[in-house]
Amino acid sequence: MQTKRTIAATPARTALALAALALAGTAAAQTMDVVTIQGGRPTSLPAQIPTTIEGITARQIEERINAFDSEDALKYFPSLNVRKRFTGDYDHAVLASRASGTGNSARSLVYADGILLSNLLGNGATYTPRWGMVTPEEIERVDVLYGPFSAAYPGNSVGAVVDYQTRMPKKLEGHVRIAGFAQRFEQYATKDNYYGRQGSASLGDRVGAFAWWIDVARLDSNGQPVGFANKLAASGTTAGAATAVTGAVPGRNASDRDWFILGATNQVHTVQDHAKVKLAYDVSPVLRASYTLGWWRNDAERRSASYLRDAAGNPVTSGSVAIGGGRYTLLPSDFAPARGELEHLMHGLSLKRHAKDVFDWELAYSRYDYRKDLARVPTIFAATPDSPGAGNVTDMHGSGWNTAALKGTWRPDSAHVVDMGVQRDAARLRTRVVNSPDWIAGTAGRPVSTFNGETRLESVYLQDTWRIDERWKATLGARLERWRAFGGEMAAAGGGLLPFAARSETSWSPKAALAWRADDAWTLKASAGRAIRNPTAAELFQGSIVDERIVNTDPNLRAERSWTGELTAERMTDAGSLRATLFRETTRDALYSQPLTATVSTVQNVGRIRTTGLELAQQAGDVWLRGLSISSSLTYADSRIVANDAFPASVGKRQPRVPRWRANALASYAMSDRWTGTLGVRYSGRQYGTLDNSDPNGLTYMGVSDYLVADARLRYRFDAHWSGALGIDNLNGEKYWAFHPYTQRTLVAELKFDL
Repeated sequence: MQTKRTIAATPARTALALAALALAGTAAAQTMDVVTIQGGRPTSLPAQIPTTIEGITARQIEERINAFDSEDALKYFPSLNVRKRFTGDYDHAVLASRASGTGNSARSLVYADGILLSNLLGNGATYTPRWGMVTPEEIERVDVLYGPFSAAYPGNSVGAVVDYQTRMPKKLEGHVRIAGFAQRFEQYATKDNYYGRQGSASLGDRVGAFAWWIDVARLDSNGQPVGFANKLAASGTTAGAATAVTGAVPGRNASDRDWFILGATNQVHTVQDHAKVKLAYDVSPVLRASYTLGWWRNDAERRSASYLRDAAGNPVTSGSVAIGGGRYTLLPSDFAPARGELEHLMHGLSLKRHAKDVFDWELAYSRYDYRKDLARVPTIFAATPDSPGAGNVTDMHGSGWNTAALKGTWRPDSAHVVDMGVQRDAARLRTRVVNSPDWIAGTAGRPVSTFNGETRLESVYLQDTWRIDERWKATLGARLERWRAFGGEMAAAGGGLLPFAARSETSWSPKAALAWRADDAWTLKASAGRAIRNPTAAELFQGSIVDERIVNTDPNLRAERSWTGELTAERMTDAGSLRATLFRETTRDALYSQPLTATVSTVQNVGRIRTTGLELAQQAGDVWLRGLSISSSLTYADSRIVANDAFPASVGKRQPRVPRWRANALASYAMSDRWTGTLGVRYSGRQYGTLDNSDPNGLTYMGVSDYLVADARLRYRFDAHWSGALGIDNLNGEKYWAFHPYTQRTLVAELKFDL
């Protein structure tokens, strides 16, 4: 039986995390520019704006992080957390930031080489960035802009903007990597080992004006179970016949009510293939044409295992069962297997002038297509994962998004950098569910539901960064947006399509930043910005059909409106950097699912959420020992709901999935030219998953817990071409949750060849 830890344990963990910040120092000398680029292509983020940007290079990722997925590169960034449940988690790995939790995927933006990877079809766990379109081996650097302080990005940048820059060769280069992992997982009555493997290869060259790059990869991953069949103890009855069973695990759920865990579900076996082709041609020394084609395929199988056994010791997955004096009915969905078949395509095309003289410009277009996207689940009792029969097939073919932009940078004199642009972002959601007689292979059947909708955002922006003198620098900008939502329609089983009314709105978002370099080491910065996060198609065009009428929907759903500000003091020397940032965000009309009636919840506006916090971050090289590098961060955030007429019980409570404390520390020691060892610690304080904080037990399925996790990595370079690494993630074997369980202690190994 699982025991519940009390919140009283949190201060001790906080103190341990705080100790990481005793490793203070300062990093690379720079002037008032925000980012110092150390080799490779510079970030595409607006580094001239005096606000907070953090970055990591390919070499640092390779030496310090056990990276199987591209989001692993973000593991030790200040204030960030990716809810990655297992290696290859393709549908729940949401990025959280200072004032946004892991349920708010639409409050951050992720790009790769200027191509939008964020899935703005919806907001939540199933609308995560398309991380699989980038492999760790092709990353050249990753940079993060904190907050909505650049006019070049829409209001979804309110949390953070993540910019992946991938490799483009200057000469012939090639790379091959093979890796594997093994996890020991113990939870409830599940005790098992789960394995995975990954292989990748890349090759590129530059011949005169033409450069090319090819990257291929395959991931074969068996994750731990991330769901558990359960029944509330109070839901049992005493009437009727039932099969007496053993094996149910008693415990308490997130709301601290007695329940029984009946078995493990959603043990995902995923096989993902990735291929990418990048082409670039220098039309002239200052004009480059580029094209990117990305392809990603995923075959996923989800299995379940019942803990229940009858008198003969046989597994029980259906019928009525007797547990602890109560009678409970097992449903087909309790232990249902599931399958997924996905194939996505990504295109990116750009023409860019990069002379760095009076005027540069870029014309860019990208497209992301759900070429194939099927999710299958049986609606009958399935004795095995391969049992034939009827089931629901969800088809999202036709969904996707595209972006187009014309951007310019004007330098009228040495003091001003003026950025301007016109952008268009469009998203198209298509969801069709049928009940097929063959849930494993069928694609046609009786209609169950249809759900469609589109959104479009057309924007213009202007932003001037002015270096007033050697000490003062200012940025002032604004963004004007025209948002539309249209084509919304839905149908229930056997019914016709019912339309939603079209929506449109015009808004503007001012931005400002100011920096003062007090001396050669210290810089003070202030930033402020407004962000308008418009509803996604999945949030806006929602509901159910009753008597040929759409119900439980809000046709007047409003956009989120956030004002964010930060004050920063930053010390930079040749030895390292130390930064303290005070931030505050006030969001009106935040979009959350909350109760509409006693039994029905739907997306509604939360009146006002206010977050105030402090972020400390440091980086230092050659600390105590030559070759020892240390980075650490600590974030405090008081994020509370201060007004909510739709759900008064939530007022005064903490925003879901935003912990009060976060911290991390990463120490890397280059023992020689061949050996590098790294030890990291990640900490997050107590969280809640509900608006009214009615889930006090975080250490259980559906709960959200605190955690303290250590990671280790040891890398050895055999010669100029071969290298290998061994690592352990979750070295201390922590059991922690974000509704689903995270991975437990995992051993990783890799071997790499560089041409």
